[in-house]
Amino acid sequence: MSFIADRQTLDDLRITGKFRPGSIFSLFNQVRTAGGEKLLEYMFCNPLSDPEEINKRSRIFHYFQQKSLSFPFDAAAVEDMSSYLEGAAGTNLLSAMLGNFRKLVLGWVVKDEQYAALQHGLQSTIAVLIACRDLFGELERDGDTPYRDQVLLARKIVEDKRLDWLGSEKASGRLTFFPLTRWDHLLRHTLRAPLEMLIVILHYLDVSIAVGQVAAAHHFSYANALPKERNWIHAEQLSHPSLAIAVGNTLSFSRESNMIFLTGANMAGKSTLMKSFGIALYLAHMGFPVAAREMEFSIKDGIYSSINVPDSLKMGYSHFYAEVLRVKKVAEEVSGSKDMIVLFDELFKGTNVKDAYDATLAVTEAFSAYRNCFFMISTHIIEVGEALRRKCSNIRFVYLATVMEGTTPRYTYQLEEGITADRQGMIIIEKEGILEMLFTQNNVQRHSEK
Repeated sequence: MSFIADRQTLDDLRITGKFRPGSIFSLFNQVRTAGGEKLLEYMFCNPLSDPEEINKRSRIFHYFQQKSLSFPFDAAAVEDMSSYLEGAAGTNLLSAMLGNFRKLVLGWVVKDEQYAALQHGLQSTIAVLIACRDLFGELERDGDTPYRDQVLLARKIVEDKRLDWLGSEKASGRLTFFPLTRWDHLLRHTLRAPLEMLIVILHYLDVSIAVGQVAAAHHFSYANALPKERNWIHAEQLSHPSLAIAVGNTLSFSRESNMIFLTGANMAGKSTLMKSFGIALYLAHMGFPVAAREMEFSIKDGIYSSINVPDSLKMGYSHFYAEVLRVKKVAEEVSGSKDMIVLFDELFKGTNVKDAYDATLAVTEAFSAYRNCFFMISTHIIEVGEALRRKCSNIRFVYLATVMEGTTPRYTYQLEEGITADRQGMIIIEKEGILEMLFTQNNVQRHSEK
């Protein structure tokens, strides 16, 4: 079963989006090839659900991070090779010769570019194959590494006896018709399948090097995946990967403590903390590095968030009803025996305070009973926390503190145990001078009317 994360969750956490500023995909999209970018997109859309696969991928990324290796190929040549191999080749040498001769004649007569493109594609492929021999020969000398399987497969492909002529040929320079046709038939027909596999290996190499470079630049670490049965998550000094300067916090979940109830003033960092946790869990299931000092986690079936739930003019949904439907969707998954990560930021903020209190208390208490799932729920209604303290022993109550320096709030972004009583809403409103502005303008209007 694949890892579940719906569009709402991906949008809340800003996970995907090639052209979306600030997306987590954009952070890691430092690849050099178009094929590498497509592979990266596939990885982002398909998190893993097997701990061995996750840890193996992480070890490969870490291996290239430690090697500090740059992509050792001309990216354009790799793309030319990929396009070249996609082209049709004759099923036998004679048909290949006739087809290439036709292209050659068309080039002479009407300046057709097919033969020149064939020449260029073949030269690029030769250059990449020669570079592959050098690179994978060097990587094999590293011995038993996490990447060894790919190294051995690549070496088997490029060391094929039928490619012995590579050593005597140069990638640059114009090839004459008969050698070009013979080698073109060999590469695009006889050896087409293994060379296409080699392209896949190069794209994976591109992604692995890029991810390792991002991890090194941002001082990320690699989470250790555990079997689902362990039912455990622990992350030390967790922060948001897109923040250059961030305050880290430690979060832990287990069967005995499967819910975090988070309070804090406006702007104290509650939403950012929840997003940081959700992003880390998503990246960890991909085998990607996370913004934490260290992390280990049990495999989960998926993650759902309710952070920026929009209303729907098209469907006629109010904001509150959209929230209710979101909670219902999560309840269906949780009650359906799935092991989920659930993030609820300010439950039921679209209704009145009394209903929000009653609903938040009832829903939070009901969800907490599902010990196989982990929940992080934030609210401004601190009275809910006091009621839950009396009812549930498996909830950890934490808050993000605010320190008042005179009339100016300073946010520590540091978790503390307990339930906060901070209420700085009116202080912020007064500091911005809103009421003074309105009263002043009202007095001016009254004076002018007289």
